Amino acid sequence: MTDDELIKGCIQEDESCQRELFRRYAGKMLGVCQRYARSTADAEDIVQDAFIKVFEKIYQFKSEGSFEGWIRKIVVNTALKKYTVIRYDKEVSGYEITDRNESSMEASAYAHLNEKELLGMINNLPDGYRLVFNLYVIEGYQHEEIAQMLKIQPGTSRSQLVKARNMLKQQIIQKQKVAV
Repeated sequence: MTDDELIKGCIQEDESCQRELFRRYAGKMLGVCQRYARSTADAEDIVQDAFIKVFEKIYQFKSEGSFEGWIRKIVVNTALKKYTVIRYDKEVSGYEITDRNESSMEASAYAHLNEKELLGMINNLPDGYRLVFNLYVIEGYQHEEIAQMLKIQPGTSRSQLVKARNMLKQQIIQKQKVAV
């Protein structure tokens, strides 16, 4: 069954089409949610909430662009709504922005990390840092877009990204020290 056929079936509230659409995309979207959520259970809840929205709004999909991209946007927005109650500018990490902190790490410093370890480190970031890091680095949004999505200033987005990178750098350095 094609996506167009699934979309038409879902618009008509055909349960078999809804099940198939969920089966086809839920796994990929769970991966997206796991980058934003604190736990697998939270990620699963976000996926469920997002697919409810997908089914409620599927008639709005205009076949312009990727259907998967449209679903992904709903999933990301659902994840963000779960965490936007947090005031990002009040998070305390002990890391201040300086030109020195903005320098990039050598690729060899993190080349030994596997995907699970890196995602675990990202998940350890405070919510605001983690959301901005995911939106900017992984999803590819610009600071102005992130600011609108999270209802913060673009400068706050930039600051959160720098702080997230610094915290990740410190986690990587600490892991290297433990490994030696």
